[in-house]
Amino acid sequence: MGQIRSHPPVKLIVGVITAQLELLAVVHHRISERFGPIDFTSELLPFDYTTYYETEIGKYLKRQFVSFETLIAPDELATAKHFSNEVEREFATGVEEHRQVNLDPGYVSAAKLVLASTKDHAHRIYLQGGIYAEMTLKFHRKTFQPWQWTYPDYRTQAYIDIFNHIRQIYMEQLKANE
Repeated sequence: MGQIRSHPPVKLIVGVITAQLELLAVVHHRISERFGPIDFTSELLPFDYTTYYETEIGKYLKRQFVSFETLIAPDELATAKHFSNEVEREFATGVEEHRQVNLDPGYVSAAKLVLASTKDHAHRIYLQGGIYAEMTLKFHRKTFQPWQWTYPDYRTQAYIDIFNHIRQIYMEQLKANE
């Protein structure tokens, strides 16, 4: 029988998609109120891999990733997704409540990048409260690598470089906390 051990804390990330760049500072402030100080902010990346969000959020979308100084337990991912949905609603406009931002929480661990989702699929594991977890990237041979189901944007070298950098910050935090 294997010995049960607790999982080390993980590094929470949030991907923010918007067409209204002036909202980024406000959104960052709002999510850092809940998750603690932001310790990394990526450059703005064009989000042109799909037109899925254009009707609701707008055209010429940009994505930015942030990570948080405070590490979390991996089982807090479902709660983070519920909170990110609340924040999306706070910034929604109009009678149809069109989102102005899309927030995608996930976490980086030593071995993988996991994203939260409200949608079930064969490669997703149910967590709780209608939230699923997807292992989007694996860390193998000194870099993150995609799976067959990984979204096209998460396969790009730009995204992989960002997550490798966040993982490096995370590993240094783990080492400092030993």
